[in-house]
Amino acid sequence: MKKRKFTASVSREGKWYVVQCLEIDVASQGRSESVALKNLADAISLHFTLPVATTAPKVRPLEVMVRAA
Repeated sequence: MKKRKFTASVSREGKWYVVQCLEIDVASQGRSESVALKNLADAISLHFTLPVATTAPKVRPLEVMVRAA
C-alpha cells in the first residue's frame, strides 16, 4: 500500500456536506465536513481495491431515459 494525496471539493447542501475528489470520479457525503471527508477517504480506498468475485457476475443491458445535455 502507498499513500497518495487527493484534492476534495466540499460544498454544503442543506444538512449535508457533499465532497468530491477532483482527481478521480468519486464522491461522498456526511452530516459534518470531517465525516464527509472521512467517508470520501473510505470511498477512494475502495475505488483502488481490486474486486474479488466469488461468482461470475451477470451482465445485463440497461436503458435509462436522460435529459439531453
